[in-house]
Amino acid sequence: MRLTAPMTVLLLEDEYPAAERLQRLLRQAAPEAQVLAVLDSVAGALQWLDTHSAPDLILSDIQLADGLSLEVFEQTVVRSPVIFTTAYDAYALRAFKANSVDYLLKPVKLAELTTALTKLQEWRTPAAPAAQPDATAQRLERLLDALPRTERQYKTRFLVRSGEQLLPIAATQAAWFQSRHETTTLCTLDGRRHVVEYTLEQLESLLDPAQFFRLNRQLIAQLPAVQRLHPHFNGKLLVDLQPAPSEEVLVSREKAGAVKSWLEG
Repeated sequence: MRLTAPMTVLLLEDEYPAAERLQRLLRQAAPEAQVLAVLDSVAGALQWLDTHSAPDLILSDIQLADGLSLEVFEQTVVRSPVIFTTAYDAYALRAFKANSVDYLLKPVKLAELTTALTKLQEWRTPAAPAAQPDATAQRLERLLDALPRTERQYKTRFLVRSGEQLLPIAATQAAWFQSRHETTTLCTLDGRRHVVEYTLEQLESLLDPAQFFRLNRQLIAQLPAVQRLHPHFNGKLLVDLQPAPSEEVLVSREKAGAVKSWLEG
């Protein structure tokens, strides 16, 4: 089945091959669809939505160049329905709070995209009754039940700015992430430091917990960066990291046991 109703689409995708594939699938599934823009960042999406009329559909990856696309829908009022595409099924709950029509796991297949667009067309039909909250919950429940039970995929690299360039850094090269004054810094194992557009709370869900641990409110460390532990006052632990942060790293008494278990594996 091919959809022929005119439709404007905003595409949010930071990987060029994936953006090209989605546009190709759109041409097959909805020949009359018009892609208004292809944007690769949260900042770009917010600026575009602030200066343009709402499209008929937003087709969006979860992970963009400078953060999660879900931040777009949490920072501004988006009146367009959304179809999310991603390899990370853990974001389904937040996705459905953002007017989500459907949630497609990558690599997106033509039949799945067509089904999602058909659902969107039904929503746009004037005679169709308004969706009720309980119906939305039922759709979410069915979707979660249908998601493949694949192994969780964690973030493997970060795109950081170095002068006028953007450089990829593998997550395995990160020694630690530190949050200070609302800025998060990634320090690599060889001591280079870069600002990243993530909070520590976001990083906790994106990084592999077998390799990364949040030692305190300000810092997440990767296993190879931890050199030794020292007993401290009141049951706390003092952690030696390499490279060393500018301030000493303390672990609370309540968290000390969990840190030791993490280091033991």
